[in-house]
Amino acid sequence: MKSFKAMVIILILATAAFPQTQKLGMGSFANEKGPIMMAVDASLAIKQMDYPYLMFVLYMAAKTNNQGITVSRDDVVLVYNGQEFHLPTVKEFRQNYAGEIKDLDFYRHLGKEGIISSWMRVYKFPTHDDFFPPNGQGSSLAVDQGYMYNFVGFDTLLYFKNPGLKRGDTVTIKVRDKKDAALTGEVDVVLQ
Repeated sequence: MKSFKAMVIILILATAAFPQTQKLGMGSFANEKGPIMMAVDASLAIKQMDYPYLMFVLYMAAKTNNQGITVSRDDVVLVYNGQEFHLPTVKEFRQNYAGEIKDLDFYRHLGKEGIISSWMRVYKFPTHDDFFPPNGQGSSLAVDQGYMYNFVGFDTLLYFKNPGLKRGDTVTIKVRDKKDAALTGEVDVVLQ
């Protein structure tokens, strides 16, 4: 009987310790369990695993509708094999990679059915602010932070330098509030 109780406690603790990521299909994943709800479309990263920089599309929103959350680009990390990788600076990224326009064009042709089935379908993502806006005429400037409040979320392109990812690997994308480190969100992404 003691071993049964111990197993139940271990299962409960294990469930609480791991993020509750939902696989939405078509390279999309979502987690709405933390204070910052997240959905990630990794469909392009999965198709271009051999590229030096991998593009993800991140959607974030505050779970508590009357709470404002600000996420700085410095507080967005990709965790792979226990190591954290931060976003490159826009200057570094533009010097080392010239495929962002092609990436966006290719991404527009990929299906969005997976990502739209998540919680994000009831939120607004009105601004064109972006951590990595496309480099072209009429494009906006890169922002250093994204703000979420009520039913208004923040979506942005994320580019991470490829740390040697292979098909089948799992990475975790984590974010936290600029001022309150207790306000976090994370989502696991399986690159299949």
